[in-house]
Amino acid sequence: CLLSRGLGDVYKRQNQYQMLKTNYKNFLINLGIVIIIFLIDRISKVYVLNLAEQGNGLDIYITNYLNLYLIWNKGIAFGLFSIDSNYIYNAITILIFLVILIIIGMIIRSQGFKRYLLLAILGGSLGNVFDRIYYTAVPDFIDFHINEFHWFVFNIADIFISLGVIGLIIVEIIYSIKENEKN
Repeated sequence: CLLSRGLGDVYKRQNQYQMLKTNYKNFLINLGIVIIIFLIDRISKVYVLNLAEQGNGLDIYITNYLNLYLIWNKGIAFGLFSIDSNYIYNAITILIFLVILIIIGMIIRSQGFKRYLLLAILGGSLGNVFDRIYYTAVPDFIDFHINEFHWFVFNIADIFISLGVIGLIIVEIIYSIKENEKN
């Protein structure tokens, strides 16, 4: 009886060790994804800012539909709530930090493809919040347009955030459809 109890404890500890090892590996993979997204965003912004410094501004024609045009965004996504007030700017920044904490909580509780979408949102959010703190504004530079209709100027972080949000919406719609089919 003591021998089986001892073996049971050993087996239990091995399972705990394996679980801890798997959780640590998943944490490193998730952290790596967020860091890669953050670095892609930072490198693109530093590159564009260096181009702008060399030419005293930035307005580069790339194709009939795409320009690089640097603007400084003090609002949130796509320039929304860009108001020239330190109180509002600081309130928005605090709100963004709270949203980032909520996203981290969602990542911890999620799994599968949904987790990767949330990691994309987190990586992009961290890229933009870094700029809000370092520059007191976010450099946006991708100007997508069709003829004279220009979409909002955005950056790489915004792309990851947008793709993550769109992906989450699609996942939720698919999940909802599957749940309705079960019932």
